[in-house]
Amino acid sequence: MSIRTTEVRRLSPEDWALFRDVRLEALAESPDAFSSTLEREQAYDEEHWRDWMRPERGLKAVARAGETAVGLVGGWLPEDRGGAVELYSMWVSPAARERGVGALLVEEVVAWAAAEGHPVVELWVVDGNDQAERLYARSGFTMTGETQPHPNDPGLRERLMIRPLDS
Repeated sequence: MSIRTTEVRRLSPEDWALFRDVRLEALAESPDAFSSTLEREQAYDEEHWRDWMRPERGLKAVARAGETAVGLVGGWLPEDRGGAVELYSMWVSPAARERGVGALLVEEVVAWAAAEGHPVVELWVVDGNDQAERLYARSGFTMTGETQPHPNDPGLRERLMIRPLDS
């Protein structure tokens, strides 16, 4: 797989089933990377998935190599973060890792945030996920020192990384 043959596509509400399928694959493959669980999301009905895809709930994008989805990312605007966009649900399939797909997905969220006029993009990375941390650092994110317990495992910590955007 070549980065040249991978494209990132922003999803619309009509793409709810594609988003669901890739999200469930991500939760199955990397359960510790997310604040949700496969079991929880397998129980969601179509209405829930469609609601999640509404434009006012932020950006969802999928990376595809040909007809195969190889990555997923989301961006949303938490009310308590002073206008910062949070990059979340970042996942790249194992076969596509270390091939630039993650960087394409990160840049899709950054471009969306900049176009919407937001000052910064934030993300939480799980302690010990060194591969993700390196990707985010290469993409211009830096550690802030802010931490929080992982929602599914209070024994794990998440660390906040930020990337200020040009105004």
